[in-house]
Amino acid sequence: MSQQSEKCLDQWTNREALAEAMIPLIGRLYRENNVVISVYGRSLINQSVVGLLKAHRFARQIDNVELPLEETLPVLQVLSTLDLGPASIDLARLGVRFRQEGSGRSLEEFLRAELAGVVGGHGTDERTSTDVVLYGFGRIGRLLARIMIEHSGGGTGLRLRAIVVRRGSDSDLIKRASLLRRDSVHGPFEGTITVDEANNTILANGTLIKVIYSNDPSTVDYTAYGINDAVVVDNTGRWRDAEGLSKHLACPGVARVLLTAPGKGDIKNIVHGINHDTIGDDNIVSAASCTTNAIVPVLKAVNDKFGIVHGHVETVHSFTNDQNLIDNFHAGDRRGRSAALNMVITETGAAKAAAKALPELTGKLTGNAIRVPTPDVSMAILNLNLEHATSKDEVNAYLRDMSLNSDLHKQIDYIDSPEVVSNDFVGSRRSGIVDGLATITAGNNVILYVWYDNEFGYSCQVIRVLEEMANVHPPAFPLERELAFSNV
Repeated sequence: MSQQSEKCLDQWTNREALAEAMIPLIGRLYRENNVVISVYGRSLINQSVVGLLKAHRFARQIDNVELPLEETLPVLQVLSTLDLGPASIDLARLGVRFRQEGSGRSLEEFLRAELAGVVGGHGTDERTSTDVVLYGFGRIGRLLARIMIEHSGGGTGLRLRAIVVRRGSDSDLIKRASLLRRDSVHGPFEGTITVDEANNTILANGTLIKVIYSNDPSTVDYTAYGINDAVVVDNTGRWRDAEGLSKHLACPGVARVLLTAPGKGDIKNIVHGINHDTIGDDNIVSAASCTTNAIVPVLKAVNDKFGIVHGHVETVHSFTNDQNLIDNFHAGDRRGRSAALNMVITETGAAKAAAKALPELTGKLTGNAIRVPTPDVSMAILNLNLEHATSKDEVNAYLRDMSLNSDLHKQIDYIDSPEVVSNDFVGSRRSGIVDGLATITAGNNVILYVWYDNEFGYSCQVIRVLEEMANVHPPAFPLERELAFSNV
């Protein structure tokens, strides 16, 4: 073996050793302190050694350099001594802050100051757990279950207690568990699943889920299963107005309802990061649509900086279960044609829904959609006429900074790789990812290409709305600073 080869192998094994040392620290912080550790929004909970190394390498796409484990391991070691209360901590962003603002302080001094709100807070968490019921267990319902199970380690927060479905067959419970265990798009469930047919339960990584069979949302007595003051997440899309969704509220044990589709009438369409502070005491709210969640944060950022005069939103959207696999009758225009064989022009309410979440865009947007033969990950093309002219470099630099340093960093991501395609964004936890290399500008006109995982990214937004409704959202660190850009 050459000297260079030996050096490369030594470097790899050293990095493996550092990652191995990080795993128990991340695990203990999560289980004992309810602290979620991430790298640029990508959770490190339950990650393998290789998963940790890949997360650190991903930082190259943000900072142009790989995140050194030699920097993050000492941060974790200090965090483990601070007796922290519940928090979400981004190691990469915290490291950048330390390099920029450390001002000669030791790492421990910096971390104590930066995390002052939760230092010494272990055991003082005033949050209580909130029962959650998933009404419907399709694509979004199962992903919501995966995320809640992943987040259940601290014992407080959202507690998935039950799912409600119509019985499909004698082996219904086995099939439901199998669909949770295996997913053709998002891969296998990370953990173990046990089915108890006698008691109609699914045990997933310590989360005991009651499976309730019902054909009518108003007929279930949730208190009979020990469920109280629950939030029911309606994933069926069958009821989208206040009258229909109020059927859930008629059930004993239900306090609030969250719809995972655009709401009709006076129901608020909530895009987390934009208008989640308007939820208030409303007992029925909507998490809007996947496309609305993808475009509204980017539109908000652009409008704040440059002003939007008018825009058109064209979505290139993966097919969904409401389309036919092969040509057959369908009540909707064109949707009866094979989803697997055709591009299908269809309508989208995303432009109008965007204005419900961002009223300053009322009357300024039009929209349309093309369904394409891919199972997941879609793209929104935003063709915007602006009040102020800009350049490709300026708008890209601005949106990249918004993805890193603004209060929309959980919603907006940014990438400028020349090789990425739709599959690269499966599992993204951001609601939209700006593809900087595809940006086009001409004076006051800008065209932005925004990728989004219309299943998982949207599900993460739904969870954030759920956490707001339940008031269980932990503080996120590092805290935001005022952006250097003007007019923000």
